[in-house]
Parts: sequence; structure tokens; C-alpha cells
Amino acid sequence: MWGEMTVDLSEIIAADKRYYMNTFGERMPVAFDHGEGCVLYDKNSKAYIDFVAGIAVNALGYAHPALIDAVTEQAKKLIHCSSLYYIESQAKLAQILAENTCGDRVFFGNSGAEANEGAIKLARKYFYNQGQERYEIITAKASFHGRTLATLAATGQDKYHKPFEPMPAGFINIPFNDLEAVESAISPTTAAIMVEPVQGEGGVFVADNGYMKGLRKLCDENDLLLIFDEIQTGLGRTGKFFAYEHYGIEPDIFTSAKALGGGIPLGAVMAKEQVAAAFEPGDHGSTFGGGPLACAAGMAVVQTILDEQLSDYAAQTGQYFFDCLKQLQAEYGFITDVRGKGLMLGMELDQSINGKDIVKAAFCNGFLINCAGHNTLRFIPPLIITKNEIDMLIEMLDNILKAYL
Repeated sequence: MWGEMTVDLSEIIAADKRYYMNTFGERMPVAFDHGEGCVLYDKNSKAYIDFVAGIAVNALGYAHPALIDAVTEQAKKLIHCSSLYYIESQAKLAQILAENTCGDRVFFGNSGAEANEGAIKLARKYFYNQGQERYEIITAKASFHGRTLATLAATGQDKYHKPFEPMPAGFINIPFNDLEAVESAISPTTAAIMVEPVQGEGGVFVADNGYMKGLRKLCDENDLLLIFDEIQTGLGRTGKFFAYEHYGIEPDIFTSAKALGGGIPLGAVMAKEQVAAAFEPGDHGSTFGGGPLACAAGMAVVQTILDEQLSDYAAQTGQYFFDCLKQLQAEYGFITDVRGKGLMLGMELDQSINGKDIVKAAFCNGFLINCAGHNTLRFIPPLIITKNEIDMLIEMLDNILKAYL
């Protein structure tokens, strides 16, 4: 069946429904063949302007020459070898990340969940080394930290917990942007506070400046570690290289993934020297994490973001995008809020409108968007998105929304 040059979409869907575990529900009826810039093309060469970017993964868009060249050249030489040996691209990527962030040391895994697992383990090990029984992590409601059992327990959404209970112990979920709730939750067994600077899956909610500064102060006063989950917010997405820069504070540990490998699985946990030193040989590891291919991709992505000043570009383009969405809000009363930073934006609709219906209508018109928590349309396009492509999206949304008046 698969030997023929052209495969019908119905065959792909049939095979998926027969053999793949259905964890994604009913998918959009499309299989993409290739992409260029911010545009994806399906098997019939229909074009879709992408405002999802593989869920904030494809920061450089599609077929970016720097990434393609790096992956191709590395694949020709060496795809994998064990971390029993030194790996050039691993060392170089760790260096460039340390030199451009507040982190001193890096460990690479394969995903955001793995990065957050590493952060949780590092926080616990830090206090274990000091002979302190501190293991509890305070996280926020509506947060999302991953799909492993530990990161699921850290995630502040009950709907993800219930099918897999009992959840691992040691996590407390309290309201987001509520400093008093955090302070009340601190106990003698608290090790760290873990937070997303912008909650992505939760509905694009931005952490307040006072809240973030207050978290840093609480951690300093109580000898706690501050962990930032920057899986979605890092690497230029919010208009800064990492989102902690917006707040004038530095975390003790922070994580990255999604955009880091440009589509090749790669995650990182970064930490200050004193905290990173808690990990000793044998404490943590990964067979595939930090391999030659993934780190070569990471080098290309990070270097391109820095060289082409894509963080600044995301800030400028994001402000333009935000203003366009605010104009739509002024026109349509059922748009209840527009929020976000840089090119991580959300437009919340009241419950009279089904956000998923808007996503489907956009898809039919050749645009890929996403609906996150609180009935919020989420826009996380490649960092190279143009104002013209934004204008096209806004015009399309305007035409769709008119039907709801």
C-alpha cells in the first residue's frame, strides 16, 4: 500500500485509526507534505499559513537553510553516540546557552517534560545534599508542565490528574498570580516554586511583574529555589531571549525545549552553578539527550535567533499583532480579552462562541490556529512571521467572526 508514489489522505487516516493509540482525538483532516517559511503544504499542495508552529516548536519556520544545513551535515557524520564520550555539539550548545542566559550549567534531554523532570529532581537533590527534608514543589493552577507522572502532578489541572491517580506526592497547586496564596503554601518541606512566565496551555495568562518579583523575594527569604518553566516562553517567543528577562529577576533553575531543537527533539534544564552542583555522577542521565544531531540543530536555532535578533523582531511584530487583535476586540463584543507577550498571544471568546469552531473555519480558509484554555484562540507562529501574513490572518478572522454578529 505504501510503496506507491502518491498516498491518498484517506489511506493515512484509515491506518492511523486502525493502528495508532487515539490520544489526540479527532485530528484535522490533513497530512502535511512540506513547508517553507511560515507556510505548510498538504499532499495536494494546498497552502496553510501556520500560526501554531508545531506548538511553538518551529521558531525558524520551515526549511530554514541554517537548520537544514546543520542537521544534514551532522547526519552525514554522526547521528548518535553515548554520553560516555565527549560530544562537540553538546558542549558548544551548553556554552552558548550559558553565555547568553543567567544559567551557568546545562543538561540536555529530549523534551519539555524531561527538562521539567530534571528541574524537579535537581531541586530535591539540592536540599538532600544539605541534609534537609525538603521535597515539595509549589506550582500554579492552570499550569502545564508535562505528561510524565511527576510533571503531570506538577501541572495544576485536575482533568489531567484524575485518570492517573494516585498522583506522585510532593506538589501543591495554588492560584496563578496570587502571591498571598504562595506565601500561605510555604512549609518546612517546601523546596521550590515552579511557574510559567506565561501560561500557554492554560489560556495565555501572563504573570504579573509584582507577582514574579514577589516570588523571587519569597524564595530568597525562605531559602527556596525558584524554577521557571520556559518550555514555551523561551528562545525569543515573548520578545526576550528568555521570558525571565521581562521581570528583572533571575531564576535558580529554568527549562527549555520546544523551539530549542527547531523540530528535532531537544530539551534543557539550566541552573546556577551552586544549584547545578547538586547533580553528581549517576544522579541523572539520558540515552538520547544531548546527542550530536539534536545539539547540532540546537546550535543552528540558537545562533540564528541571536544573529538575526529574532527576539527583538518578535517583540515588534508581536506588538503589531496584539494591536490588530485589540482592534478585533473593539469590533466584536464576544471577544472578552486579548493578552500575551511577543508572539505568544491569546484572544479569549465568551462561551457563546465555540473556539474550536473558529479553529476549524480558519483551517478551511488556509490558516492554522489553536484553541487553548478558557476558550482562548492561541497564536504562536514562527518567529519569522511577517506583518503581511498577520494582516491576512486578521482579515480572515474578521470575515469569520462577522457571521456571529
